[in-house]
Amino acid sequence: MDSTDRKEGYGYLIDWIVRFGDLFLINIFFLLAYFIFRQDDVVTESLHYREKIIAFLLINLCYFLTSSFVRFHITSNVVYLDKIVQRSSAFITLYAVLVTAGFSIFNIVSIPIIPWIVGFFIMGTIFISWHVSFRLLLKSYRKKGYNYRQVIIIGAGASAIKTYESLIFSEFGYKILGFFDNDISKKDVLPNYLGKISDIEEYIKEAKVDEMFCTLSGNQDEMVYDLVRLCEKNMIRFHLIPEFHKYMRRRFSLHFIESTPVLSLRYEPLQHFTNRFIKRVFDIIFSGLVLILIFPFVYIIFGAIIKWSSPGPIFFKQKRTGIKGEEFYCYKFRSMRLNKEANKKQATAGDPRITKVGAFMRKTSIDELPQFINVFKNDMSVVGPRPHMLQHTDLYSSLIDKFMVRHLVKPGITGWAQVTGCRGETKTVEEMEERVKRDVWYLEHWTFFLDLKIIYLTVTNVFKGDEKAF
Repeated sequence: MDSTDRKEGYGYLIDWIVRFGDLFLINIFFLLAYFIFRQDDVVTESLHYREKIIAFLLINLCYFLTSSFVRFHITSNVVYLDKIVQRSSAFITLYAVLVTAGFSIFNIVSIPIIPWIVGFFIMGTIFISWHVSFRLLLKSYRKKGYNYRQVIIIGAGASAIKTYESLIFSEFGYKILGFFDNDISKKDVLPNYLGKISDIEEYIKEAKVDEMFCTLSGNQDEMVYDLVRLCEKNMIRFHLIPEFHKYMRRRFSLHFIESTPVLSLRYEPLQHFTNRFIKRVFDIIFSGLVLILIFPFVYIIFGAIIKWSSPGPIFFKQKRTGIKGEEFYCYKFRSMRLNKEANKKQATAGDPRITKVGAFMRKTSIDELPQFINVFKNDMSVVGPRPHMLQHTDLYSSLIDKFMVRHLVKPGITGWAQVTGCRGETKTVEEMEERVKRDVWYLEHWTFFLDLKIIYLTVTNVFKGDEKAF
């Protein structure tokens, strides 16, 4: 097998494999569902030939219509599994809406809502599992040296080396052919020096180059323009590595105002209205269910025990810092005896202020349950950075540069920092810095599925026990 065959492999078939796999799973699922519902008399009457044809067309046409709105990018060189899960879930949700609408308009079947929802949930789980499995197989395929893109790097500075290190992972499907730079002394330090920049045109006539990554500095504009023209003439994808990367090594958000590129310090998914809407709808539904189904019973039982164990109110409310630095009253079940330090001092291990029932509530996080009232009132979210006392906000905002960044989103009952080991008392500034670091990571990487993961980990920790819960 020559190098060209090895490079291409069966890459041209990959997108077709994904499409056919999707359609096969969807059609098999509906076929099985038809026979199951027919045997259970869920279908109002046996479908006639015409209705079967319409159902078949709807099932497949809705797939192609949905795929025009939601892209999977499973075969992209760089894509992560959480993004695949997110996009596949969005696809199935939209697909379910379109199929349901189509079946209703043409009066194909009449199925109770619960079996219909459960059916699409099962199909979604299978669909997502197929996409994740295929991506893992594709990574394995690329590790063996197939289906990769051949790239060259222009420049030999720190940015060029960083680009090389980022691309070298074969699972992303890149093969680094080498470096071009006018400083020939770099020949001895670069992994594969190919020549001067003037040699590129001759090189790409002999070698198959798919993409070019340019790391030249800003004072070489004319040279960069020439490389862009060369790439476009030879159908090579051109990528420019910004020079500012050597000063600030972090993720930036690039967007455009008309044709003017604007770099923002960070990408914040919750800046988008759609994401905020999804998160708020979930907060309302989740907190509403908790307040209706669970909270009344817990309030009656633990409210009576709190009253019996020590004098004072059942609820403890305290001013905390919320989104954009706004203050709000945060509600909790009172777990301490009344004391003058409640609004100043954090709870510590073996704290004498904590009652016996309070220790149990803190260990099991039952004391946090009234905060679902804050969620319903829109002061908080189910998931987000934990809100701090006002005194702590004043203190740490002067000691930690990024402390106030965590207030760009609503605080939460639980958060990424809490489920990854940063719960409880912070004895040092370094511990608070680590918590802030994870809170900022959360607001930069938010997805709906990350929230679900944090809720799952929170519930798991409640039953497993957390040594920092006191």
